[in-house]
Amino acid sequence: MIKKDIVNKVAGMMNLSLSEAEEVVESVFTVVKNALVSGEKVGLHGFGNFRVVKKNSRPGRNPKTGEEIMIAARKVITFKASDKLKQAVNHLPPEQDE
Repeated sequence: MIKKDIVNKVAGMMNLSLSEAEEVVESVFTVVKNALVSGEKVGLHGFGNFRVVKKNSRPGRNPKTGEEIMIAARKVITFKASDKLKQAVNHLPPEQDE
């Protein structure tokens, strides 16, 4: 699924024009992106959590030449799916709260 497909589905579900739906979808993506850029964790209840993790520099190896190289420190975005999303993907009934 690509962004265009998401826009089409949102337009159909919300009874919006394609341009209105595209604006909504783009706004949500912008809010999530800006939060991650500023170092915030983004939690979407029932979906999962996005967060930025710092990776330290580390030694590596070029697989073609075998030459040792240093892999630079960087930030990566991680996503951890919620239990509800995992259950839906695996077609399991939701767990009942006791």
